[in-house]
Amino acid sequence: MTHRAIDVRVSWLDDLTRRSAGSRRIGFPEADEPRTAEALRRLAGGPGPVPVVVTDGGPVPDGVEALDLGEADLHARLSAHCLDLGAAGSGDTLRAAVAAVASGLLDGVVAGARSTTADVLRAGLRLLGTAREGGLVSGAFYMAWPDRVLTFADAAVVPHPSAVQLAEIAIDACEARRVIVGDEPRVAFLSYATRGSAAGASVERVREAAVRFRARRPDVLSDGELQVDAALVPEVAARKAPDSPLAGEANVLVFPDLDAGNIGYKLVQRLAGARAVGPILQGLAHPLNDLSRGASIEDIVLVARVTALQAAGRGAGNQTEKA
Repeated sequence: MTHRAIDVRVSWLDDLTRRSAGSRRIGFPEADEPRTAEALRRLAGGPGPVPVVVTDGGPVPDGVEALDLGEADLHARLSAHCLDLGAAGSGDTLRAAVAAVASGLLDGVVAGARSTTADVLRAGLRLLGTAREGGLVSGAFYMAWPDRVLTFADAAVVPHPSAVQLAEIAIDACEARRVIVGDEPRVAFLSYATRGSAAGASVERVREAAVRFRARRPDVLSDGELQVDAALVPEVAARKAPDSPLAGEANVLVFPDLDAGNIGYKLVQRLAGARAVGPILQGLAHPLNDLSRGASIEDIVLVARVTALQAAGRGAGNQTEKA
């Protein structure tokens, strides 16, 4: 069974360090948080993106570059992008880091080990904006095994997406996957029904989302509504949806709501041995990612590397459909 167009002899996780290496500058506004501090040391000591601490007089790990809000010229530059940025000493490092992306000083930001998701999203929406006018911000997890990686969306942001929003989540997940994983997306819109096997408002919403997605992105293989086994197991797909273009080999799973997406990724992480990388925010104009406050050191390192790939992918063959 072929899950990826790229060489599966090298796992996505193993290849992530090599692919993210370079001069992309990724900002960290929470360097005084112990896990983040250790992640910074690991990033600074090896290949990958360049970690940059955004600080307000706080500690900076050895060998790591810093942007210090106490420097008048820097504060003035960032204030031009964040008009109500706190004065030096206020500790407003999250918004300062996002403003540094808007000003071109940084290529992306990783936060959330201490900050709430609401604070991270508020800073991103206010200072960076969305990639498409009026666009949606959502979140995906990349669930990785040695021989495959699946995108789970939205598992982080939008509680009850409409059919229109589900289609947009799928569009953004496809473009992100091309940059982050490097293969072609195959999209399944998930439901408790497969092709009319059951009825209900949720089924109708998922079905409409699949129709809307196909109309906007006919170049991407997709299907829905599908039960998850029909999306992922060729033998089941042959029985339940024999004419499905996915043939049981989906790699982007669009969940009907946040409950399903979040529960699903945690079950797969804990019971199926997958490495969960994320949440990775999609839909913003520039890379900004919100860590789980329970993130491990390795989680922070992996999200930083993904953020660097997002930054490298901006404007480089990105075919994001315009609304």
